[in-house]
Order: sequence, then structure tokens, then C-alpha cells
Amino acid sequence: MLPTVTPSAQTRVSKRHLLDLTDADLAEWMKQQGQPKFRVGQVWSWVFQRRADSFQMMSNLPAALRQRLEEDFVIFQADEAACQTSSDGTEKLLVRLSGGGEVECVLLRDGIRRSICVSSQVGCAMGCVFCASGLDGVERNLTRGEILEQMLRLQSRLPEDERLSHIVMMGMGEPLANLNNVLAALDVAKAEKGLGISPRRITISTVGLPPAIDRLAAADVPFNLAVSLHAPNEALRNELVPVNRKVGMDAVLQAADRYFAANGRRLTFEYVLLGGVNDDETCARQLVKLLKSRNVMLNVIPYNPVAGLPYLEPTKTAIAKFRQILEQGGVTVKFRQRKGGEIDAACGQLRRNRQTAG
Repeated sequence: MLPTVTPSAQTRVSKRHLLDLTDADLAEWMKQQGQPKFRVGQVWSWVFQRRADSFQMMSNLPAALRQRLEEDFVIFQADEAACQTSSDGTEKLLVRLSGGGEVECVLLRDGIRRSICVSSQVGCAMGCVFCASGLDGVERNLTRGEILEQMLRLQSRLPEDERLSHIVMMGMGEPLANLNNVLAALDVAKAEKGLGISPRRITISTVGLPPAIDRLAAADVPFNLAVSLHAPNEALRNELVPVNRKVGMDAVLQAADRYFAANGRRLTFEYVLLGGVNDDETCARQLVKLLKSRNVMLNVIPYNPVAGLPYLEPTKTAIAKFRQILEQGGVTVKFRQRKGGEIDAACGQLRRNRQTAG
């Protein structure tokens, strides 16, 4: 786990963020120092496999090189502003970024799986009315290094004999609105010299931005795509996901179909179940009509209430009836077991609660 004593924020900001460097960037720097190219691989091995949080730990590098690295770069540039741990093993970090703003990231333990949920933006511009992340809009995109640092901070919370198994880009922000930096970070995450996570165990979540979905398909990497649907018809989706008014549900579904055709990975549709809003039998039947002919998994997520918002968790009776209609209609459905509810694990809750308390 990362030490509690870190260089001052001013010192860290004055140095370059190592995690923003590509192989070519670091190789050029090594060349300028008169160092052989293989030093690049040694540095990345220490950072990603051996979980080094300082250059002085890199014992197979010459002492003079370690000193030069320390003078020019910093591995971890952010601060951990808060950490909460649930009784089910879920850990949530609030990370204060040197470039401004705070984001959340989550480590989830489920059997042998060690999954992480990572943010891509400070805030969110999509405006989903039930979500804490976008209550204050979006401030900025995260850099590649800021995305990778979240992954490494969560990895550092695992014992040495455990490794990350899955990544979900489903934290704060809309990943497809920051696609270049998200893909750059995931290129490192899936690389053998990076975190070594199979792209088939990496999921990118989106409310549905068709041009960006098509760009993702053109990247020809078999990432999983999860589309946050949240409603079975245009009118209700316009109400719950305001960006839909500019996009339209048909355009989102068609882009998702194109993504499936391009990479063959079964699509996931996310559906946050809001008590008394989108959890009735009519909504369930409309969903069946919408999805039964598609090769998809419907991931239903009972709402995790957010203080200050009027939305409620659905009743057990409503959940059971909703599930029955979907399954009888031939839709492959999974009801997500809520994890970390006692620690503000819904996206944006921890940041929002601290802002309100402050």
C-alpha cells in the first residue's frame, strides 16, 4: 500500500507525471541520459508488476539514474483525500488530483475476482438525473496518467499474491467523451509489460455517444461495451438521461449493434432500477420488446439512494416481478448484487458528501 508520507503537492506538480509518458517518450529521455533502451522496460516492470511507488526502490537501476528519474518525474502525482472500506471488502478512494478536482475509484472483491471501477473525467456532462457524479457538471478530462494512477493505487491495496483481474471504465465521467486518453490508458493496462489484463476483461461504459462508439469499434480491440440504457422508451430516457434528447435511443441502439457486428463481443445494457419510475411491468415488457432479438446481457442495478435526490430504491416485490417478466420474455438478465452501499459506493457519492459536509 502506498505510504502516507508523500512529496509535497507543489514538488509533485513541478515534475512530469511518469504515467503520462509513452514508451517512446521514456526511451528518448533515457537516450538523453546516455542510458540504454532496455532501462525503459525495467522502469515499467517496477511500476506495474512490482508496484514501486518511488524510484529509489528500483534496485537494478544505477543509483545515478534513480536520482535523475527522481529529479524529473513523479510516479504518483495525486493525493488520497479519503478512503472507505465496506464489510464486503469493497474499498473506495477519493483521489485529489494535482491538475484540479477530485475523482473516485473503487476496488471490488468477489470470490477470486479483483475488479476495479475507474473514473475518466472530473464530474460528468451527461446529466443523468439520479447520479451524484454529474450534479455539478463536468470540469475536465483526466489525462492518461491520472487514469493509470487510479488503477495503480487500487492495485497497491491488494496483497502481493493477488492481482487485478477486471477493469470497468464506469466511475465518474463519460469514458467516450475522453476516448483518446481512455484508450491510451487501457493500452497500458492490457499490455504484458503493463497490468497484463486481457481486453476481454475490460469494460467501457457509456450512456451512448454513437460517433465515439463507432471510433471504439474501429480501434479493433475486443473491449466489452456496456450501454447505460436506464429506460425502455424515448420519452422516459429523455427524462432520465437528458443527453438522449440530442442523440435519440434508436441511434444509440444502432451504434451498439454496429459495435457487436465489428468485434463479436456480447453487449451489456445497464439499467438502474428506480423505485416507482422505471420499475413497473409496462417498462419490463417494453424492455423485452427492445432487447429480445439482440445478443445482449441486461445488467439491472437496484438504485443506491443519493442524499438530496428524490429517487428511491425499488421494493423487493417490484424487483421480483420485473425480473420474472424479463426472463419469461427471453432476455438474458443479471441483477447486480449491490456492493459497498454502506460506504457511499454509488458513483460520485463520496465526493458529493464531502463537498456538502465542507
